[in-house]
Amino acid sequence: MSSTSAVRLPGDPPGGRRAVLMWGLGVSVYFVAITYRTSLGVAGINAAERFDINASALSTFSILQLLVYAGMQIPVGLLVDRWGTRKVLTLGIVLFTAGQFGFALSESYPVALACRALLGCGDAMTFISVLRLGSRWFPAKRGPLIGQVAGLIGMSGNLVTTLLLARVLNTFGWTPTFAGSAAGGLLVLVLVLAFLKDHPEGHGPPPVRRTGGGYVRRQIGDAWREPGTRLGMWVHFTTQFPAMVFLLLWGLPFLVRAQGLTVADAGALLTVVVLSNMAVGLVYGQVIARHHRARAPIALGTVAATAVVWGAVLAWPGRAPLWALVVLCVVLGACGPASMVGFDFARPANPPERQGTASGIVNMGGFTASMTTLLAVGVLLDLTGDNFRIAFASVFLLQALGVSQILRLRRQADRRERERLVASRVEAVHVPV
Repeated sequence: MSSTSAVRLPGDPPGGRRAVLMWGLGVSVYFVAITYRTSLGVAGINAAERFDINASALSTFSILQLLVYAGMQIPVGLLVDRWGTRKVLTLGIVLFTAGQFGFALSESYPVALACRALLGCGDAMTFISVLRLGSRWFPAKRGPLIGQVAGLIGMSGNLVTTLLLARVLNTFGWTPTFAGSAAGGLLVLVLVLAFLKDHPEGHGPPPVRRTGGGYVRRQIGDAWREPGTRLGMWVHFTTQFPAMVFLLLWGLPFLVRAQGLTVADAGALLTVVVLSNMAVGLVYGQVIARHHRARAPIALGTVAATAVVWGAVLAWPGRAPLWALVVLCVVLGACGPASMVGFDFARPANPPERQGTASGIVNMGGFTASMTTLLAVGVLLDLTGDNFRIAFASVFLLQALGVSQILRLRRQADRRERERLVASRVEAVHVPV
């Protein structure tokens, strides 16, 4: 058997059509959250003019949003393990919809910042909830593919942002665009309240001892002690942030100001990133589901390809040719699917009642790296007079840090996972059928 996740564990949920419907509801929430999260990526220039701010202040929007997002990951993981998916998703929808609507009406920089923070708080509650929903409705062997497809559908929200929101913004202006988009949050709120179930009957999580602070410390401590959780966090840290930084804020200004493209052409290249992400996600999910040992090579190979192409574009004399920019965007599209591999390390390392907490730790990695790089790029642009070559070179420092940690933890995680696999096989043999 080539995959640890391919083992049919005792009590595995059956999957099926109803599982797809329930999981689809959760993913629709994630889709809406992504459109809100990435909306500033196509409105950065508009935001700078609306609030009369420089590059550092503009980057603060995304930094604060990601700071809240990253800081909420472990608390949200604990809440998902304790409350279940439906309650956490409902709270998340209320928060990110209020943040998006408030951002539409904001006329001052401080108010707009507060709204992006509120949006980040709600956004933080979506993806971990979707991962838990998938693990409660589908067999474990479907985990890698289900995770990648969730990421793929989420990225289609980014596609809506780059293709639709940018045009609507140019046509109708700031307030109608952002206020109108808040209707999506109201729609998914109604659907979740009316139809979503946490798990199929007979497949609820086992009871967990919950004793206040002791429960919190135990959940976090037990998850962190697993090498697979820490390895997953560093994989997520190292792979996700270059594309996130490019799509979330700095890609459009780089392509327009440093590479001389029109806003329309730059938007088309951002769309290439999204389309590549969706295509690569399907491939990575299928490969990992069949060949579990491909996880680390996929993650490290994506980091290497990103570093090489990113460096080539920055080192190009003058402006890079269009084909080089297209290649860059195609390679950046692999960063999101590669970051999902982090969850494939943490999932088999933790029991069902700890999946939310472990996923929160993993998810914190990439967004911490993204937040750090967004700040570094903004500060370096201001210090160097908009020199994108220097500012974008900060990416290499975080990649080097992340790769060193992946190599350090890889053997520990492999050894621990083999031990858990043997134990699960023994348990499966002794479970009556």
